[in-house]
Order: sequence, then structure tokens, then C-alpha cells
Amino acid sequence: MISTHSLTDNKARAALLILLAIGLATTQDAIVKSMSSIYPVYETMIIRGLTSTPILAVWLWRMHGFPKLVTPLWPRILLRGLILCSAYLAFVLSIAAMPIANAVAIYFTMPFFVGGLAGPLLGERVPLYRWIAIVTGFVGVIIMVRPGIEAFEPASLLALYSAFGYAVGQMMGRHLAQTVEPLVIANWQNAIYVVVSILIGIAVLATDFTGASHKSLAFLTRPFAWPTSQHFLALFAIGILAAFTMMSFISAYKLAESNFVAPFEYSGMVWAVGFGLIFFNDFPDAWTWAGMVIVAGAGLFMLAMDRRAKAQSP
Repeated sequence: MISTHSLTDNKARAALLILLAIGLATTQDAIVKSMSSIYPVYETMIIRGLTSTPILAVWLWRMHGFPKLVTPLWPRILLRGLILCSAYLAFVLSIAAMPIANAVAIYFTMPFFVGGLAGPLLGERVPLYRWIAIVTGFVGVIIMVRPGIEAFEPASLLALYSAFGYAVGQMMGRHLAQTVEPLVIANWQNAIYVVVSILIGIAVLATDFTGASHKSLAFLTRPFAWPTSQHFLALFAIGILAAFTMMSFISAYKLAESNFVAPFEYSGMVWAVGFGLIFFNDFPDAWTWAGMVIVAGAGLFMLAMDRRAKAQSP
């Protein structure tokens, strides 16, 4: 029997780990943004993936052994990996052209995509309060994005797709995690990132499509450049941060229920605003602040109602 004290300890550790994970993830995003005007996205992703590989591989070997990598569910892991890779690519391309805080706030529509897709994809009943939260959350996004006016930034659509892609990947991961160890999924995921990044690099170098004016497109098509020693250390740090971010996320959600852990993810907005102000002189305007508050409020409302519904269920 598990004591109440041990459960409390687990929740405290889960909260600390998710806060650490969010901090590490946003730090990683800030480094990527700072490099986006110098190096191409495929180069940052290749270095990130190759740096993460030995860390994740050693962790898998110590915990479960390499034979666990062989699984009959590899087609689903591959599909999920490609979807998540496209979502990550879309997100980092978006932050090349817009403030991190804006992109992160739009990314936090992911729970609404999960809530809306739970019906058609998982056969779950979507309660009314979720639909209210979903509609309210997307009203917040519209306020931030402001489509059709001069302030509209096309890269915001990349951030929105990123949220959708991560939502689909998360829902696929629910079933996979029942039979496949999360570390196995993480190692395959990292390998997919590396392979896709190399293929993008080959395609860009073969087509010589350079000179794009939009920052996101320029980040995608910029030619390969050998990093300076200082920049290489920064790019190397992205991979280390990515590996420990993944480990912290997995551990946090393992130690406590998702309804307890997920609200702490909104701390990412604080990190994003801070990094944007300190390093990029970006500060959200009034419309963006209003949209961020609406998105965060709707997300927290949905999580609270989910937790209440679960507590009342027999």
C-alpha cells in the first residue's frame, strides 16, 4: 500500500520535473531562434539529434537494453515520429519569424486539438465543457494572430500546425505507451529527426533554393555553414537540452497524473516572455497578452473540469 506521504512526494517531484522540462525546452527554443539567422534549420536539427543520440541510447541500455528497440509496432512509431518531426520543424520555423512568446501561446492550443480529436480518433465522448474550452481557446488564438490585417504574421500558421501535429502525436502515443517503453519511442523519435533533417539538407543543397526574404523560409533554405567554435557549443547544447527535456517530461508524467502535471506546462509562457524580452527585445503587445490569457484560461478550465469529472466517475 502506498502512503499519502509518498503520493505527495511524487506529485512534488512531478511538479519540479515538469517545470524543469519547460524551462529547458524554452531555453532550447531561444538558442534555436538566436541561430536561425545564421545556420539552416536542418543543420541545427542534425546537431541536436546526433548530440541527443548517445544520451538517450545509454539511458535505454541502462533501463531496458537495446533488444527492446525491436518491436512489431514500428510502423506506428514511424508514422508518429514523422508527424512529430513535422510539428517540431513547423514550430522552430515559426519562432524564426515571430516572438517566442507568441509562438508558445499559439502552441498551447494543443490540448484543445486533443480534446476535439478524442471523439473521431479515439471514440471518446467529448463533453460540453471541452467544446466550450476549445472554442474559447481558438478565440484567443484569433485575437493573437489577427488574420486579415497588417499585423498578421504567416508564421503563426506554422505554430498552429505544430500544436495540431503534437496533439495527433500525443494521442497516438497513448496507445503505443501501453505496449512500448517510452524510452524506446524516444530513441526512435530522435533517430527519425536525424534522418529527416539529413534528407531536408540534401534537398536544399540539391535545389540551391536560397535568397528567401521571409525569415521562416530563409531558415529552411539557408545553405550549410560550418559553425564557429562558440556557435558549435551552443548548437551542441541544444541536443543536451533536448535529451534532458525529454527525460524530464517522461519522468514527470510517470510520477503523477496528467491532469495534475499538465497545468504546470503553462509556465512556458513566463519563460518565453522572459527570453523574448532579455535576448530579442520582444515584448507582447496588448492584443497578444489578451489572447495568451484567454488561451491559458481556457486550457486550465478544461484541465480542471477533466480532473473534476474523473473524480466524480465511479
